[in-house]
Amino acid sequence: MKKFEDLEFEKIEDAPFQIGVKCRMMFENGYGVSVVSHTHSYGGTKGLFEIAVLGEDGDISYDTPVTDDVIGYLNQEDVTDIMEQVQNLKN
Repeated sequence: MKKFEDLEFEKIEDAPFQIGVKCRMMFENGYGVSVVSHTHSYGGTKGLFEIAVLGEDGDISYDTPVTDDVIGYLNQEDVTDIMEQVQNLKN
C-alpha cells in the first residue's frame, strides 16, 4: 500500500497565485490521487493538504465511494488514510 511518505512532491512557484507543493500518483487499480498544499488549497496556508481522487483518465473523479469532491484540511496521516481507501476501490 502506498502512503504519504511515497509521494514525490514538486514545488509550485506561481507567485502570487500559488506557492506550495503538488503531487499526482496513480495506483494499480486504475485510480489515483492528486495531493496539493498551496496558497489557495483547502488548508494550504496552515500547512495542511487537499486531496482529489483521479479516475483512469487522470482527471478528477467526482463519483467514487471515497468522495464526490476534493477533501481539504488533511494532515499526513489523513492523506495516507484516503490513499488507502482509493487503492482499495474496485474498478
